[in-house]
Amino acid sequence: MKKLVITHGKILLLAIAALVGFNYGCEVQENFEYQEAGIEAQLGISAWDYIKTSDSLSMFESAIVRAELQSLFNDNSVRTYIAPTNMAFQDYLTANGYGSIDDVPLPILRNVLKYHVVNEKVVFTDPELFENNKPLPYTTENGQVMYLSHDTNFIGLINQGTGKQWSITSSNLETLDDALHVVGSIVYFSAPQNDLNVPDPTVQTDTIFPLFDTYINGGTQSGANFGTDVLLKVKNVDGGDYDRKAYLMFDLNDFDKEGVITDIRLELAVKFTHAKGVAMDLYAVQDTLWTEMGLTWDNATAPNTPPISTLTTTKVDVFDFNIMEYVNEIGAQQKISLMLDGEAGSNETDEFGSKENTDFNPPMLIATLGSGNSFLTLAVNNGFSVQKGETYVWNEQVLKIEGASPSDIIYTIEEVPANGWLITGAQTLQVGDKFTQQDIDLMNVLYINNGNGTEDRLLLSAKDRVGSEIDPFEVIATIE
Repeated sequence: MKKLVITHGKILLLAIAALVGFNYGCEVQENFEYQEAGIEAQLGISAWDYIKTSDSLSMFESAIVRAELQSLFNDNSVRTYIAPTNMAFQDYLTANGYGSIDDVPLPILRNVLKYHVVNEKVVFTDPELFENNKPLPYTTENGQVMYLSHDTNFIGLINQGTGKQWSITSSNLETLDDALHVVGSIVYFSAPQNDLNVPDPTVQTDTIFPLFDTYINGGTQSGANFGTDVLLKVKNVDGGDYDRKAYLMFDLNDFDKEGVITDIRLELAVKFTHAKGVAMDLYAVQDTLWTEMGLTWDNATAPNTPPISTLTTTKVDVFDFNIMEYVNEIGAQQKISLMLDGEAGSNETDEFGSKENTDFNPPMLIATLGSGNSFLTLAVNNGFSVQKGETYVWNEQVLKIEGASPSDIIYTIEEVPANGWLITGAQTLQVGDKFTQQDIDLMNVLYINNGNGTEDRLLLSAKDRVGSEIDPFEVIATIE
């Protein structure tokens, strides 16, 4: 038979035995190097048959069967299927604390799978997709939008230009009537993070700089001090001489502008990062008595847990940590001590400019302040109806607040629904979590019913970035 090794939009056929066409036993290669081939993949079987006979898609098959969605992958409709590999499902289960596919609540699993089904056939050789880096919107089976495009190398991209994008590992697989693209992740829609409107003219910022900043180094240098170093170095290793953590201290009394503080961020200029896509954690430290020239690994105070802010390392010029929730908890008028640490055992090197560095901006706390004089109006609160065990995608006909830019209107979960889940992107929202009016307008908020009840409710509050607030109110779901 023939073994199919599929690469970015290209395929390479290795003749193991001569057979005509594609037959059962095709396998998608999960780890590969790009290989040019110049031919398209006409599979000659249905998408469902291809999924069932591909070892690397066995967990995708199991999820489809458990969700009882086989007909969605094997009917007369013309569709495009985004097929996550076994590694994609393993990562998804681990990230969400599930032991197996059977542990995922069935309505959530159905919603995840339906987002991976586009309601028309899309291959990247189509003329309308010929232009590179031009994402086009397509409706998915769960009612949300998926953007598809390709880069200059014709590598397919999912949701380019939104809050989270993915590269397709194996593309343009054409089944009898449909198209199939293989990905190494479970994908989802996330509202664009850079699609912000012009800020309110009453908004201003205030910036302060650290009283002290340094890093500490384990191993043979555990007693050394690096207070004069022009860099803050971070590297989390399992012991040894290169385990490094950065410490910073700020006095919040240094903020001197008038207004309502609506946002505070720690900004660090990046000198170097391996950008492995691992966690970078910011912790609060109880000790505010340490000094820049006295701190060492041996005498440093361990931080409080859990982290107060986390980001994923990428190739950017600035690492930006939001610490507003932490400042709200402790009160604004005091000194704060912070510690920066990499993901455990990640062995990633990250270096930032310290306040002694003349080539990079020093660490900064940047506060956003508003006048508190804006006025928000709850213009629409119609609630919605949803079938038992099904998903409803919110839009501005469900809920709309006016009086500020959509990206500046922030909802907070005060009470979660009793008979389902509220989700943005890949996050199941809990009490205290937030989303924006922009998330609603772009259909990035989902309610999924758990199969119970005749009615559900959730309690939200809202505010904008300049200090205006709306007291908690209910949104009602009718379950049919």
